[in-house]
Amino acid sequence: MISELRIGTRGSRLALIQTSMVVDAINSISEDFNISILEIKSEGDLKPNENVSQLGLGVFTSELEKAVLEHRVDLAVHSLKDLPTIETKGLKTIIALKRADPRDVLINKWSKPLLDIPDGARIGTSSPRREAQLKHGRPTLKYLPIRGNVETRVKKALGNDYDGVVLAAAGLERLGMINEVTEFFSTKVLTPAPGQGAIAIQFRAEDLEKFKALENLSDKSTVASVTAERSLSKAAGSGCMVPIGAYAEVNNDNLNLFATVTALDGSQSYRVEVTGSANDPEIAGKAAFFELLDQGAGQLIDSNNL
Repeated sequence: MISELRIGTRGSRLALIQTSMVVDAINSISEDFNISILEIKSEGDLKPNENVSQLGLGVFTSELEKAVLEHRVDLAVHSLKDLPTIETKGLKTIIALKRADPRDVLINKWSKPLLDIPDGARIGTSSPRREAQLKHGRPTLKYLPIRGNVETRVKKALGNDYDGVVLAAAGLERLGMINEVTEFFSTKVLTPAPGQGAIAIQFRAEDLEKFKALENLSDKSTVASVTAERSLSKAAGSGCMVPIGAYAEVNNDNLNLFATVTALDGSQSYRVEVTGSANDPEIAGKAAFFELLDQGAGQLIDSNNL
């Protein structure tokens, strides 16, 4: 029997591409759904001129979650890095598909790497994590807030008000804009947001049996990696606006997690690397958090209200 399946998504081209990827994946494992897509504006979309870091947690996800809970849609598709680490009551989250490139990238008008662009260059980013890490490495540049979808930010970066922008590689890759990139940052130079490059789907917890088959959309290594990263973030009590970076890689049953906490002004940075089991990734995340505390990162965690 064919069931109606309403999927909620933000309306940007990137969000719609990611949702289309999920739809194709669902159709590849089941012919039981007649799928429709509903575009929903997030708080971040409705307040395009405000600094994202000032809007609080769930700025790009809470309206979609609300639509699921109110039965206006059956599923919501998110960029995992935007999703708070504490599950919203009544919802269930599944990591869908294989993670895309997790790295951050630089686009600038000189087509030069970060270390070679001139002092005072105006680099756009609205991510406290990116800004903190960039200030730590290149304090002589000027970092400015920048809003808009990926295409808009790239256009702004090459215009009169900016000299460059730092973005996630995954979005550019999915939009077919990867050739715009000047530099791909190593995950140990500019450590990504927990879950960056991964896609999440949410549905009502009461529908768990109905959507059991969707667990087949998950990639085992991706799930282990992002679970470790988000476990660290959750242990710190943090959201996506906090300057924590984390990236985990899986090799067979082993998991290696690299993590950073950086002062907002870039003056201090703490870095740890832990190895654990891919079968219990949350332990690695918690271990990384406690190692950061042992190094003295607690002062930043407290001062940044992580």
